[in-house]
Amino acid sequence: MYLYGASGHAKVIIDILEAQNVRVDGLVDDNPDINELQGYPVYHKTDVLSPVIVSIGINATRKKIVEKLNADFGTAIHPSAIVAKTVQIGEGSVVMHGAIIQTDACIGKHSIVNTGASVDHECQIGDYVHISPHATLCGNVHVGEGSWIGAGATLIPGVKVGKWCIIGAGASVVRDVPDYAVVVGVPAKVIKYNK
Repeated sequence: MYLYGASGHAKVIIDILEAQNVRVDGLVDDNPDINELQGYPVYHKTDVLSPVIVSIGINATRKKIVEKLNADFGTAIHPSAIVAKTVQIGEGSVVMHGAIIQTDACIGKHSIVNTGASVDHECQIGDYVHISPHATLCGNVHVGEGSWIGAGATLIPGVKVGKWCIIGAGASVVRDVPDYAVVVGVPAKVIKYNK
């Protein structure tokens, strides 16, 4: 497995892959000053990547890189994560330490379910989503493409979050969130819209 991006997020994915006994063949990064990360070589050419996981936490950047790569994509699921047997996880996605994903949930492509996050039954998570550490998505929550759910946020059952939204850390989402909205607070309220 290769990783694209040699920063802190890549360090966590390396730990996951090592825990899965998956060989890390190296990383690729655009920064020519980075030549190794945690003992693994860092390359600056992208023509030999396969399979690869894009190890960048910023959703829009991850999407841009995925779209320019011509590669097969892997997944990484830490052994301490609890993932129901009926869960679907898209290519390029990462499930980190202690995360819980319940029955019939669907995680899109190139998404992140971060440390200790909880995704309950029948949740539908779009592509390029990042569910931050210890966020809680109750049952049947829908999250649109590219949205970022902040650390410790709680989304009540059945709520729908549009595409490319930001849910602030610790927010309590009790109603649907429109596309591109930034919401914060308890209960969460729209404070602005992303471009």
